[in-house]
Amino acid sequence: MEVFNITIINVLITVLYIIPGYVLGKVKKIDEEHLASISSLLVYICMPLLIIGSFLSMKDFNSSDFIQMTIFFFVSLFLQILFFIVLFLFLSKKYSDARIRLFNIGSCLGNVGFFGLPIIKAVLSQYQIVSCFSCVYVCSMNILVFTIGVFAITQDKKYISLKKALLNPASIGLIIALPLYLLSAYKYIPVQLTNAINVMGSMTTPLCMIILGVRLSTTKIINLFNNGFAYLTILMKMIIFPIVCYFIVRYIPVLSFEFKASILILSAVPCASMVANLAEMVHHEEETSCNMVVLSTICSVITIPLVSLLLNI
Repeated sequence: MEVFNITIINVLITVLYIIPGYVLGKVKKIDEEHLASISSLLVYICMPLLIIGSFLSMKDFNSSDFIQMTIFFFVSLFLQILFFIVLFLFLSKKYSDARIRLFNIGSCLGNVGFFGLPIIKAVLSQYQIVSCFSCVYVCSMNILVFTIGVFAITQDKKYISLKKALLNPASIGLIIALPLYLLSAYKYIPVQLTNAINVMGSMTTPLCMIILGVRLSTTKIINLFNNGFAYLTILMKMIIFPIVCYFIVRYIPVLSFEFKASILILSAVPCASMVANLAEMVHHEEETSCNMVVLSTICSVITIPLVSLLLNI
């Protein structure tokens, strides 16, 4: 029950960041058109610094930890692709419906960075490496976002960008962070600069939730909770997907407890905000995708603590 209590408290605190955004949106202190600028700060500055700060916090290079992180990257990539393909095989005959395509990618792509990292750090606070697990999960997810994700929504290959898949703010952050970690560069970086990096990186979660709050303020609350399709996606993404992922890795003896626990919790996070961004970009089911992201974030207060109980079995 300790894991359950820690999880529910930290998930609730994270979700409560939505409220300031909602209030500011309602009183017209932040307009929807401002969100693009805030999102740029979030994606291009805060996210890379979050990754860099996570790796600097690992201190001295450890080959065992590095191997675990590498394995985590490929395992997380494999699990997301596997789930996507299995769902695609069942849904392919209905793929002309944009909602079905959103369901397909929304069921396996999650908010593993902005939302997942603070949760995983709180739940598994005794394991420093879990922050890096979250960071490499972000990178594996982004590869899929700009390839099968964008193709699933648009069904047009012209939107696929291998450049964005491999060179996006998250992967650039990782490219900078890895050499610093390999060289144990924290020894040579002033503490004040490290603190500044951590402060900027820690802004990711509040900013992400505030943006969701502003988006929520532009819609009718009743419409958010009336979308049965969004609930189906939440069931698949936040209950079935993490349970399947966890039991795939649970009985592999060479994987550590923190590895398996991170797979479970990070797989259980809400739908990735990038899903809504992709839908807006190509003008397909924008309201459905936004509802999917916001509603899954709200529901995470219940679903993530429940899923975390598997760690006690």
